[in-house]
Amino acid sequence: MTTEESTQTVRVDPAEEVVEICRNLIRNDTTNTGDDSGPGERKAAEYVAALLSEVGIESTIVEATPGRTNVVARWEGTDPSLPPLLVHGHLDVVPAQAADWSYDPFAGEIVDGYLYGRGAVDMKDFDAMVLSVVRARQRSGLRPRRTIVLAFTADEEAGSIHGAHKIVDHHRDLVADCTEAIGEVGGFSTEIGGKRLYLLESGEKGLAWMRLSAQGTAGHGSMVRDNNAVTAIARAITAIGEHDWPYEPGPSMQILLDKVRELTGSSDASTEELVAEFGPAARMIRAGMRNISNPTMLDAGYKVNVIPGEAHAHVDGRFLPGQEEAFMAEVRGLAGGAVTVDPLTLQPALEYPFSGDLVDAMTVALHGEDPDAHVAPYLMSGGTDAKAWDRLGIRSYGFTPLRLPADLDFTALFHGVDERVPTDALEFGARVFHRLLDLA
Repeated sequence: MTTEESTQTVRVDPAEEVVEICRNLIRNDTTNTGDDSGPGERKAAEYVAALLSEVGIESTIVEATPGRTNVVARWEGTDPSLPPLLVHGHLDVVPAQAADWSYDPFAGEIVDGYLYGRGAVDMKDFDAMVLSVVRARQRSGLRPRRTIVLAFTADEEAGSIHGAHKIVDHHRDLVADCTEAIGEVGGFSTEIGGKRLYLLESGEKGLAWMRLSAQGTAGHGSMVRDNNAVTAIARAITAIGEHDWPYEPGPSMQILLDKVRELTGSSDASTEELVAEFGPAARMIRAGMRNISNPTMLDAGYKVNVIPGEAHAHVDGRFLPGQEEAFMAEVRGLAGGAVTVDPLTLQPALEYPFSGDLVDAMTVALHGEDPDAHVAPYLMSGGTDAKAWDRLGIRSYGFTPLRLPADLDFTALFHGVDERVPTDALEFGARVFHRLLDLA
């Protein structure tokens, strides 16, 4: 039975509740401050579990730390010979300063066709799509082909320690039989050469959060000191922050560049010229083709006329697949012999083939709602819960389908002021995900 036939037969409207569910999720403040001082994910998790229970799907609650709550549920498919598909979304969001926003970041306001709020694109939009589709199909008795494991996680915005990694470490039986996964930061549209191109995430860069330390001789600020720790740290972070890492596009990005050449007819264009075709989104695309090292924090001294005996800095490093050792060696070389570099968090880079039945299903599902769609993979500059699932051998793709206005600077909305998503894009995504469940 095709998606069209099944939809007509049982009258499923997968987008019926998606906007309202997304609004309610936004109104559940799940700010993750990184130090457990935030409100946690408990209320949002209870809301998700209640929505699933209402249609006969019971959940398992995973909460090792009070308030840092995960929800995992299993939705049985029609073909038990197929391995389960993990569909995951995180419930936490980064902080938002209300004074900077046009509207309350936790009110879920709809203005001029946009739903505003922290988490609107990262990633309560996908959580809402999934819940809307599951509820509509479950009410109509329309089960998916594959068994779907639903995971709504905590703590993704601070490394997934209380979330996906906790599940893998202590409750892996809930997800271990899955072979593939679908999550965030992919499936959104951009415009290239006047045509819509949907970017599917087929990998993500590795993560190296590093602490730099310099030691020197403490003393009076009026005297000469040859080994000033502040100077050593300043020299190191300047070299690291200004380093011009070269373009080294991997398999996913090579496919993407070829697609841009096809859409623009620019067969002889350079990598930089092709990346520039993405407009503001180039900030994300460019970062997926090169290593990155950004100084983010400084800590030194306690009085203006006292030379401190030590100084510290933090650097956010992101490296391409297969380059972890070379990246760390380069950073240490840039820092110089007077500064030590200690990785505080080190997580691997991931990249999966842009091929197979699941990739085909995502592509066909997009074409079902947008026949003019073009599709290509990309390597994401940031990280997701996929790093945890990969420890179990689960191959993860980013697929939160959104058909967006060509003039929307979408990538700036991630962790940005006035984060928002078009309501019709939410509805589009729900319809695409509905189709996917009949194809995957």
